[in-house]
Amino acid sequence: MKASIDKDLLPMKAHYFLFNAGTAPVVPFMPPLAKQLGYSDVVVGTMYMILPIVGLLAKPLFGYIADRYHRHRFLFLAGQLITAVAFFMVMFVPAVEKPQFHCHAGVSNIRYCSNYPKDAETQLESFYGNRTLTCNMACQMEPDMWDIVCQHWLDANPLSDCQANRTKNTLTFSTYIDMKGLIEEANGNMRCLNFLIPHDLGTIDSRNVTLYCPKDQPMFQSSCQMECNDTFINELLPDSSVINMGSAVALPEFWFFFGMLIISWVGMAVVVSIGDAICFGILGERHHLYGRQRLCGSLGWGIFALLAGLLVDTMSKEGSIDKNYTIVFWMTLIILGFDMLASTKLKHTQTHMSANILRDVGQMFLSIRCVVFFLWCVAIGLGTALIWNFLFIYLEELAKPFDNGANFIKTLEGLVMSIQCFGGELPFFFMSGWILKRIGHVNAMSLVLFGFGVRFILYSMLQNPWYILPIELLNGVTFGLFYATMASYASIVAPPGTEATMQSLVGAIFEGIGVSMGSQIGGQLFDGVGARTTFEIFGIAAFIVFVIHVCVQIYLQRNGPAENGKGRSSTAASATASASASASANASATPDCPTSIKNLDGFRDVDLS
Repeated sequence: MKASIDKDLLPMKAHYFLFNAGTAPVVPFMPPLAKQLGYSDVVVGTMYMILPIVGLLAKPLFGYIADRYHRHRFLFLAGQLITAVAFFMVMFVPAVEKPQFHCHAGVSNIRYCSNYPKDAETQLESFYGNRTLTCNMACQMEPDMWDIVCQHWLDANPLSDCQANRTKNTLTFSTYIDMKGLIEEANGNMRCLNFLIPHDLGTIDSRNVTLYCPKDQPMFQSSCQMECNDTFINELLPDSSVINMGSAVALPEFWFFFGMLIISWVGMAVVVSIGDAICFGILGERHHLYGRQRLCGSLGWGIFALLAGLLVDTMSKEGSIDKNYTIVFWMTLIILGFDMLASTKLKHTQTHMSANILRDVGQMFLSIRCVVFFLWCVAIGLGTALIWNFLFIYLEELAKPFDNGANFIKTLEGLVMSIQCFGGELPFFFMSGWILKRIGHVNAMSLVLFGFGVRFILYSMLQNPWYILPIELLNGVTFGLFYATMASYASIVAPPGTEATMQSLVGAIFEGIGVSMGSQIGGQLFDGVGARTTFEIFGIAAFIVFVIHVCVQIYLQRNGPAENGKGRSSTAASATASASASASANASATPDCPTSIKNLDGFRDVDLS
């Protein structure tokens, strides 16, 4: 028998593949990029708390506009365009300037740039006079810098013993700064202080050295963390290598970076929510086939996430902490351009109308079971935020003790995303229809919570970053099964004519409330108790929520109020009457919300009481 291909679904498959392929090179690398630009964990957590709130507002708004004015295609294409352009503009965000150690032609100095008080130079000179301070420096190193250190600072013999350090990316030493010879200069919107190092003196591993750099060598210039042995200067000139929230909001480059992320988040919110509504509209009554469309997205994400990680490591300097992300922004721009072209071929027309979209969707909040579903989305969002925004930061911390950690980290992150997709999401999206038919939506929800608990506890036990790879197979449960369950459930319970609004609402609750709260909580915990303890806390919390969810669902099965159809449309009531005979055997498995009942193709969780 010849297999038939539904040509109407091919553009939808192409969209899922291309959109995920286009966002995979940038989305997972944004938190590490923010750290590289100089922003603290709290700043990153705050940004990723606000971004889902933007999605919370954008998804229902544009979903409502799409349903109300039948502008699904226009908003869908516009979302893809602004996502591509906004992410591409992030490439032009400058890094926050860190303290610089300069050494050339027998002169060494430290250059400190920040929005420090205008009279800082006067305060320092009057407070310290002719004193000399000792400061500890931790400077980023390139391989060629080690040649100068070994040959001229340490006078190493044999030289090869010292040059074995070329794979290390940080040099720690102490030096002295002269407080009577400060030189101040302007640098854009910031001011800079130059501290001279008298006689180029320093200390490395308790050994006195001369920080000498010859004329015939390139200037030794390195970004550093600086901490001096006196409270007054540390309070007046805080470490500018890590920007806290108070300092970030005063920087125009921060607002440009954050603004582009906000615009890209709005674009992605529109594309994801309206795209899923279009997909379910094309599928019609074949809801169980959604996972087989969405798995194309996992395929695109897995391939291009791995490729992006490899390219970033390849195009970055060997041994360098700072990575060159230029290629990923070009990948996003080009691939999303092809996505727009494929999306113009979609054949979708809205066949159902809602007389009052807000009223129909509002009925969802009158059902206990729907409210439990929404709270489940929030709980999953809390856990998802930790993985999306902080997992790679944790991996980079684990890789630091390894001599070549800076060389392989982006490749490892690409492998992580590939296994998440190929080993996790793809098979679970493919089997999601079968799984949901077998165990029902509610049992699937409980399974997802349990999967998060196992995954987080395993993260907290990691010592070697490479051991994360088998753990990522659990992404099939925590994202693949979760997303298929969430989108399918939302489509099933959506009143006719509100499909885009309902998908947007559920997505907004997941991201705008769950991911937002998880980002802020995760950022505070990372900064306060460390990465390992944070994952342990989230793992224990996931197990607790899992137990609570199971108990609540058992209670609702046995004692929950019967949904009497109050507020349903006449169409829904007639559908209920005609379907009750055939579905009564499965009615008790996992009850649904009191909305319009469609042909569920064997889905077990239907409340027809």
